[in-house]
This record gives sequence, structure tokens and C-alpha cells, in this order.
Amino acid sequence: MTQNITTHNLGFPRIGGDRELKKAQEAYWRGEIDQAQLEHIGRELRNIHWQLQADAGLDLIPTGDFAWYDQVLTLSATIGNIPARHRKTAKPGHTHAHDDDQHCCAHLSHDVNEFNPAPCRDIDLDTLFRVARGRAPTGNATTASDMTKWFDTNYHYLVPEFHQSQQFQLSWTQIIDETAEAIALGYKVKPVILGPLSYLFLGKEKGAAFDRFDLLDNLLPAYQQLLTALSQSGATWVQVDEPILVLDLPEKWQRAFESVYNRLQHHKLKVLLATYFGALGENLSTAVNLPVAGLHIDVVRAPEQLLAVVDRLPAHKILSVGVVDGRNIWRNDLAKSLNLLKQARERLGDRLWVAPSCSLLHSPVNLEREEKLPQDIKSWLAFAKQKVQEVVTLKTLLTRPFDAIAQEFLAASVAAAHARLNSPKIHNPEVQARLKAIKPEHTQRSSVFAERIAKQQAILQLPAFPTTTIGSFPQTEHIRQTRSEFKQGKINSVEYENRIRQEIADCIAKQEQLDIDVLVHGEAERNDMVEYFGEQLNGYVFTQFGWVQSYGSRCVKPPIIFGDVSRPAPITVSWARYAQSLSKKPVKGMLTGPITMLFWSFVRDDQPRATTALQLALALRDEVVDLESAGIRVIQIDEPAIREGLPLREKDRKEYLDWAVKAFRISASGVQDETQIHTHMCYSEFNDIIKAIADMDADVITIETSRSDGELLQAFEQFNYPNDIGPGVYDIHSPNIPDIQAMVNLLKRAAREIPVERLWVNPDCGLKTRRWPETEAALARMVEAAKILRVEYNTGASAKTNKTAELA
Repeated sequence: MTQNITTHNLGFPRIGGDRELKKAQEAYWRGEIDQAQLEHIGRELRNIHWQLQADAGLDLIPTGDFAWYDQVLTLSATIGNIPARHRKTAKPGHTHAHDDDQHCCAHLSHDVNEFNPAPCRDIDLDTLFRVARGRAPTGNATTASDMTKWFDTNYHYLVPEFHQSQQFQLSWTQIIDETAEAIALGYKVKPVILGPLSYLFLGKEKGAAFDRFDLLDNLLPAYQQLLTALSQSGATWVQVDEPILVLDLPEKWQRAFESVYNRLQHHKLKVLLATYFGALGENLSTAVNLPVAGLHIDVVRAPEQLLAVVDRLPAHKILSVGVVDGRNIWRNDLAKSLNLLKQARERLGDRLWVAPSCSLLHSPVNLEREEKLPQDIKSWLAFAKQKVQEVVTLKTLLTRPFDAIAQEFLAASVAAAHARLNSPKIHNPEVQARLKAIKPEHTQRSSVFAERIAKQQAILQLPAFPTTTIGSFPQTEHIRQTRSEFKQGKINSVEYENRIRQEIADCIAKQEQLDIDVLVHGEAERNDMVEYFGEQLNGYVFTQFGWVQSYGSRCVKPPIIFGDVSRPAPITVSWARYAQSLSKKPVKGMLTGPITMLFWSFVRDDQPRATTALQLALALRDEVVDLESAGIRVIQIDEPAIREGLPLREKDRKEYLDWAVKAFRISASGVQDETQIHTHMCYSEFNDIIKAIADMDADVITIETSRSDGELLQAFEQFNYPNDIGPGVYDIHSPNIPDIQAMVNLLKRAAREIPVERLWVNPDCGLKTRRWPETEAALARMVEAAKILRVEYNTGASAKTNKTAELA
């Protein structure tokens, strides 16, 4: 008898092929559509995505992967974990991040096997937006919750806030309602939720000191109610994600899995426990022995774990093998995957499921729409729709190996793999020779920081608490129209350049009027901080519709690194030179660093990432040297992705940090002492890599500290960071205008541990997503905060010069 194999998906991109969700969200926030219209667009998108997966032939389609902002935030609302300041009943001015009023309001039976749905009057759709943005069309403006990277991806999640003795109750029924919605439409579904241990582990304690692990007993009844409600909606399987099982877990967290999943057993609902982004490692025994019906593992990131898991898996359990890469855009090598799956099938039979490695949230939607990609390179790629088809094709090749259509797919996959391997576009002998010529002196500045900073200050003559911004300024409709008209050929290069120059001139004038100390040109010519540079480097190609979600309504279109990288010509020099000609104040040259260029692109998988990083570093080094030659004395090399690339396991981290730091230093070390190198990092936890950040040896680092309530600053306080620091004093992802005293207080906190002469004043990120009125108002207050501090600390314009001279 033919063995059956089940195909499924862990999650589908929610934004839509044309970013319909993003556009609807932003229209709702602006008041251009109402909530009913927004919800209608959401329903349409969900149905389109469900139908696409059903048409491909998936056996089980995910629900619960749709989110109005972030899936972790959706779960927080589901179990009633919404800070008091974000609720509908929050009082005006209640903005403190340390709420202790964590009330919940769902109507629950005392029997966890019963669920009586009743809407929570204190949590609605706008509540989610207040958590995420600090503001929604209804309710009072407040402080948004912290946002950080989802493991080692460029997706950002809203960090759950936990308080001592907090209670949880089912309070928001979105996941349940959407599961029932899909079932009513005739789809066979598998709802997806984040597991309780991962949810707790990825959050943060607020208020009085306590261990959030102790909240586990309070949390599980809400999960039991959620599982019961999903069962009552018609689901028979539920995917419970526990990605922390690929981390180095503290012993008590690892031990807790068995008791937690014993308590979560449900007689009508089968649990598929999903792990991804790495190997189970020492957590393998824990994972395979849990009282669940099935286990999903990632064999793209960790193919070596497949046979070890198969050997240990109890005879009654399903094993879902994530063999199609959910994180990158390269076409699956079906022959290679087929051989891997055959090994598992021999042991598992119909207990084998086939899936992508992780949610396809991290992939663009549909390759078919890409009409401008070179055909040879396009044949090497697969987006979300194509990845679903690859999963189904692998099942067909296993169960019906002579199926003509499946064999056609297999032949195309083999041909594409061979063509890519042998393509002359991939390798550049000049780039490879330059890599071999790298010497230790290419990673070193001429002098130590104390000597450099004295020389820099002698030229720059900055006051204490110097003010600057991170780089970008609002991308207005006029700027976007200019870029669009130029790409479409409606205006020529002369007209385009004249318009961009005017935008730069306006930006410089506004900053001078605000009395900012170190200016930026505003980046009007740039579509994206990675795509813009990639467009002017060899080894990259670009998509028209390859959008992925970074957070909320923020979507990015990562370029694709397919071959060796080099810089054929200067990229930013003419714009920077023009901007500097407009002001006597220093204007920063703005570059995206090699590690961020690497991790915010879809990266080639045919050579080590370290090799690609060094290629990028050499290309950017050339740009830095040319900027210095053009008279630019302050150059910022942004590296917001440095923490994102950190391997999830401790044993792998030193190797990564060594080559990541080396790449940055190569990009920055070609200049003289007098040229000041800045870098920027945001929305990541830096405490465990602070020494590596110091080893990068940037003269000035700017970091996010406002949204995390200053937590990121602790790393720099405790480590005694040796160079200059600019703690981000206000949250640019919120439209709220910052309070002057709050900024003053944050910098005073920093000044307790960091010498005043080494402190800068800046926002926590770039300003491209904001509008000019709120931007100018916020920056005016930021400059005022800096001036208050100069008076309070009795530091005149020459104080910084004197202090840095003493250091030298």
C-alpha cells in the first residue's frame, strides 16, 4: 500500500504581494479608511493566501499567522497580557513603562475544557496599535512597548512585558475567529501559536524585581483555554512553536517542557511542536520525548540533526521535516532534498511530514511577478508561492515518483543547480585576489582612540552633548515621486539631480535652523539603506516586488547577493560633497556597513558568509577613503544588524564575532586619525557582545535606548565602554513628540556612568518614516534638552575640546 505523506506550511507572508496590508494599516492610522474597511482588507488577504496554498496542494494550511502588527503581540492580546497604559481605559498621561495594573477581562469558565467567548471591552484592534506605536486612532497616546529582533532574523517582534503575580486570561479571539473563518470556507487548517515557554522566555520583567519563569503556573490556564477554543472552532491539529529549543537553555527552562506539555494535552487537539533556526542539540532528548503528537525540525539550518532525531523519535510520533528554506530565496535542490527525505521515510513511513524550515514570513510572496530579473538568475530563485509548490512536489516525488509534472520540476531543479554552479557571473578573480591580500594593518586605525578623538575635536570644535541625527530624514511624497519619475524615464538625470539637490539643501537648512551640531544630508536619493548601495555594487540583483515585513507596516525589499561583490565607482561622494558645501558645520557621510549589507540582503549560500562580508568590507573601504578625500570629516558606517547575525549557540559565537568585527574594521580603517568614524546600532540586545562592539573601535556609537526604557544603556555602563556614545533619546517609530525632561533624565542616567565629554545626543534611529512637522518638533526639543544639560553640567563650547585634549 502506498504510504501517505502530509504536507503543511508553518506560516505565510501576511503583507500581500503588493503590500496591501501595509497600505491599509497606514491609511487607517491616517484616518483615510475606517476599521471596518481595514478588517475587510485583512479578510481578503487571508482568503487569497489560504486559496493559494490550497491550490498548490498543501494538506494543512496555517491560521494564526496573520497579524495586524506582529504575531507575538497578537498572542499577548489573546492571553490578556496588555500593559495598562495601552488599554482603552488608560488615563491620559499614563505613559510609564513599569505598569503594575495588569488586569484581564475575558469571560472564562472555571473549567479549562470550556470556553465561553465574550469580547474583552478593554482590548480592541487599536489597543494592539497603541502597544506597537504608542498611538492609535482611538485612545490616549503613550509609550510603545519594546521591539527587538526575532532570533537571528531581521523581523522585529513586540517584547511582552511581565509583572510580578501577573494573571493571564483569554481576552482577544483573533486566532480563534480566523481559524473558524478558514474552516467555514472549506480549508483544512492548522492554527499556529507561540508556545508558553518561548513566550515567557522572549519577554521582559517590568516593575519590581522577580523571575518571569515563576509566572508559568499563571500562564498555562490561558493556554489551556486557547487550545479548547481552537478545538471548538473545528481544528484537529495545532502548531505550537517553541523556537527556544534551539538555544542554550538554562536547566530549569529545559526541565519545564515536560510538565508544561503534560498539562497542555488535549483529548481533541493534536499538537505539532515546532522548532526552527537551528539544531536541537542538547535539547533533543527533551523535544522528542514530549507528550505531543508530532515534532517539526529545521534541516536547512541543521541537516545533521535529521537522523539523530529519527533514531530517538518514539514510534507513535509524527516528524515534520523542514527541508525547504523559509529564510532565503534560493531554489530548492529537489534531488538533494529527496535523498534526505528518503532516509527519513524508510524509518517513518506515513509518520513523515514535509514542510518549509520555518514560517515563510521571511520570504517574498511570488517570484512569477518578477519580469526584470535576468532569466538565468531568476531560474535559481523561489519565493513563498514557489516554496509551497516545492514542498508539494517533494511529496509527489516520494509517493508517486513517476509523476510527469513532478519529474519536470525535478529536472528543472537539477538544471538550475548545475547552471548556477557553473555560471561565469558568480566568481570575480580580482575580488578573490584582493581578499587574499588582506593584511593585519588593514584592520587597524593609525592611533588609539584617545589620540584620534583629540585630533578630531581640534578640527570639529563640538560643544559638550553634541547633537546629531542617525542619517535619514522624512521620505516625502515629492521625494518618492521624483525617484519614480526618474526610474520611469519621465525626467532626465539633470532634472533628477536638481530635485535631489534641492531636497538636500532644504534638509541642511532645517538642521541649521534647529541648531543641530553635526548634520546629515537626509538621504533623499536613497530608496533603502541596503538596496541603494547594492544597486551600485557588482554581485547584486534586485526585485520589483520582493517585499518582506520587517515590523508592523515597515516592509523592505532585500537585494540578492548572487556573486562576488565589488564597487565599480563611488556611490555617495558627490551627494556628500554637495551637502558639505552648504554648511560650515560638519556633515556626515552615511554608509551601510558590511554586516548589515550582508544580513539585510538575501545572501548567496555557495560560500561562507564570512567571505561575502569581507568582500563587502573592501568595497565600502574604498567608499570611506573617497569620502575622506572629498573633505568629509565625519563618516557613519551603520551596523544595526551586528547582533542579528550572532549565532544562537554560544559555541559558534566567537568565530562569527571575529569575522564580523574584522569586516567592520576593514571598512573603517583606511582613513586618517582626524576623520571621525561613527556607527549606529538599534533594536537588539547588546549586553552579551559589548566587548566585540568595543573591538570595532568606532569613534562614536549611537544606540537605541528610549523604547527599551534605557535597558540597552546598561551594557555600556557596566562594561565601561571606551569610546564616545550617543544614547538614542527618543523613539522615532512612534509619532509622539518626545518630552524634554524625559530626554534630559535619560542622558543624566547615562552621565552617571559615562563621562559627559563622551556623550552625544541623538534620536534612536533614522527619521525616514516620520513626517516633517513631528520631526522638526521632536528635534527642536532634543536640541533644547542638550542645551539644558550643557548649562546644568556647566560645559561651554570648548569643554569637549579641553576634555579630549586631557585624554590624549
